[in-house]
Amino acid sequence: MFAGCHTALITPMREDGSVDYAGIEKLIEFQIANHICGVLAVGTTGESPTLLWEEHNEVVERTCKLAKGRALTIAGTGSNSTRETLAGTEHAAHVGAEVALLVDPYYNGPSSLEIRREYVEPVAREFPQMQLIPYIIPGRSGTMMHPEDLAILAGQYPNISSVKEATGNLDNMAKTRRLCGEQFSILSGDDDKTVEMMKNPQIKACGVISVASNVIPGPIQRLTELIAAGDPAADKLAAVLQPLFGIITVVTTEQSPRGPVQCKARNPLAIKTLMNLLGMPSGPCRQPLGKMTRAGIEVVISAARETHQLDPTVLEPVATFFGVDIEARLGDARLHEKLTYAAY
Repeated sequence: MFAGCHTALITPMREDGSVDYAGIEKLIEFQIANHICGVLAVGTTGESPTLLWEEHNEVVERTCKLAKGRALTIAGTGSNSTRETLAGTEHAAHVGAEVALLVDPYYNGPSSLEIRREYVEPVAREFPQMQLIPYIIPGRSGTMMHPEDLAILAGQYPNISSVKEATGNLDNMAKTRRLCGEQFSILSGDDDKTVEMMKNPQIKACGVISVASNVIPGPIQRLTELIAAGDPAADKLAAVLQPLFGIITVVTTEQSPRGPVQCKARNPLAIKTLMNLLGMPSGPCRQPLGKMTRAGIEVVISAARETHQLDPTVLEPVATFFGVDIEARLGDARLHEKLTYAAY
């Protein structure tokens, strides 16, 4: 069910910070035109922390209406409140979402046992008809459900048969495979780990929930197919895509008036910046995310240029679908200026 590439869709915004619903429609049509397997609405990449629940539900409903029957519809309904998660999942089920993604509860920091008993189990019991994907990302959530508890859930609830794995820990992934069994689906939650996770015989990931596929859905879908088929062409394609996989988070050292400071532009800032550069519906991130630094945007531009030079066909679907000149936009200094802070 979960093989291949599923896009963690951004939520495009207008300049005033409101949701660009027309932009969502264009982005979904672009994804489907490029044969994506599934679309995730309002995950971390979709800026779920800063969307009001009314907006959250509207984005999920519109995504399901547009994509249902053409791609797997996944709704990000996780929260740090089980009550909110139940309400969000109820709405998602009502509007036709086929799958709900449940991120580990952030900030309040429940234990693995509590995540299982007090968070995932209530949702699994309440919505047995809906597949649930636990989302393990301790770097964002500050907590995590361990493979042992995930395996207990998988053994008790038929609607828990997969996980989005974004720990970056290959040993943890291998333990998940060992404890959850061969039929359990492990999805990469990190673009730069997908190849290794799918090729590693101790992990056997079946695909990815991708950030980079906002821009390059077709090539990443093709990459997962080549890996699954054991085709050596996968390595060549992976090398072409690697520069874009490397910009999901961009870390630079900036010179502040008080000394050097590490600046980490976290997802979705870099991918939305790239989409703005390429002329795709995106708009700004919502505060407290802001803009990239000059050094940060240079990293993004360099990555896009490198991939474009290695294989111009990778970004060609963007140019065709959105009617843009890739090289001209990547070289537009005025556009770059608009998308960056003037100084630290």
